[in-house]
Amino acid sequence: MAKNWWKIAGILLVAYSIVGGFLIPVPEMPILNETIRNTYFHIPMWFAMMALLTYSLFNSIKFLSGFDLSLDNKADQSVQVSLFLGALGLLTGMLWAQFTWGSFWTNDVKLNGTAISLLTYFAYVILRGSIEDENRKAKVAAVYNIFAWVMMIVFIMVIPRMTDSLHPGNGGNPAFGSYDMDNTMRAVFYPAVVGWILIGAWITNLKIRIKNIENKQNYA
Repeated sequence: MAKNWWKIAGILLVAYSIVGGFLIPVPEMPILNETIRNTYFHIPMWFAMMALLTYSLFNSIKFLSGFDLSLDNKADQSVQVSLFLGALGLLTGMLWAQFTWGSFWTNDVKLNGTAISLLTYFAYVILRGSIEDENRKAKVAAVYNIFAWVMMIVFIMVIPRMTDSLHPGNGGNPAFGSYDMDNTMRAVFYPAVVGWILIGAWITNLKIRIKNIENKQNYA
């Protein structure tokens, strides 16, 4: 039980954020109205995605320093779970856009940058599948992973802040925290971020262990 405290914490925090996200009162904001509740889902999923992609980057860099295939496995599984979280984040974002901007997709620099970033990581998965030799696959994937992470930061964090964007905190727009996230919302939002990161880490850990078992069986 002591070793699994973080898994239990992840479940409880996500459950709390789901219940609180739908039931706890939110500020009355023009245009956003009740859709502001998506703050508890859309944004934490993106935070979890980026945390896991950073963990994947860390393992790819470590792999290149010693060529330990177990590190490549960690990097690979982290990307796979990150893509799942990214897809959820994209879908919740599109739903939010429909209700606030009148369209599931607009020609917004951050939306386009997000799509490019996800496609970049989908290419990572395809690249791995195209190489049979495990050592060569791991080396090429590790180098590409570093490139993909840098591109993600550029397209999601840098470019939107340098040009016009509808997203809060980008293109001269104030961030949520500066005008509509009161203390009540923070009490749900921050636990949601931590909870989704822990759930993402748990799923990644399970996939890493499953892959390790499969590798042992293949080489037995």
